[in-house]
Amino acid sequence: MKDIRSPDKDNSGILIPVNPAIENYMWSLVNQTGHPVLIEMEEFAKLRNFPIVNRLVGIFLETQAKMINAKRVFEFGSGYGYSAYWFARAVRNDGCVICSDSDPVNCERAEKYLSAASLWQRTEFCVGMAQDIFTRTDGLFDICYNDVDKSAYPEIWQMAKNRIRSGGLYIADNVLWHGRVAVENYTDTVSDSTEAIIEHNRLIFNDPEFDAFINPTRDGVIVARKK
Repeated sequence: MKDIRSPDKDNSGILIPVNPAIENYMWSLVNQTGHPVLIEMEEFAKLRNFPIVNRLVGIFLETQAKMINAKRVFEFGSGYGYSAYWFARAVRNDGCVICSDSDPVNCERAEKYLSAASLWQRTEFCVGMAQDIFTRTDGLFDICYNDVDKSAYPEIWQMAKNRIRSGGLYIADNVLWHGRVAVENYTDTVSDSTEAIIEHNRLIFNDPEFDAFINPTRDGVIVARKK
């Protein structure tokens, strides 16, 4: 029998963080249907090859937000609102998810999807560079969520960490980067992004003001709690 503690590799030699059998089991435990809008959003991602967190990560995001009773969330990079769907469910009617994306078409899609799910009123979708929008937005946040271009990850961390309230969370997707962060001397067309993510993770785990952990589901989600 294969030792499931040993990481799998795909044909390119890239490490697969979670054994596929384990991930399939995790999928078997969650609701496979869900809101019709959620299914539509997931189908759109498949058809357009649009990167989104999958449902396992979405449920994780919602759970994390509910655990700290989050009411104010800032998303660095929102796409067409898939992750915002999960955060908006958590913050309820008296909360707000501030979304950011540089593509106005994504804002239009997010409004359509989230309105159909009765979640649009809990969101504030801003079109433009996430860093600029964040700078113009005042106050502290319960959660800062990072899913922008990977080369900007260290910059986003440095911007966000001082704007998270005590007991709040910094969360970022893709922090295992298809296993590249664990491969020594890995070189390919995304090596700059790989180096940025490695630096990003190092900065977080070395910051004495935060407790951090990486959930290896999908492509790795880091959660850092401000002390």
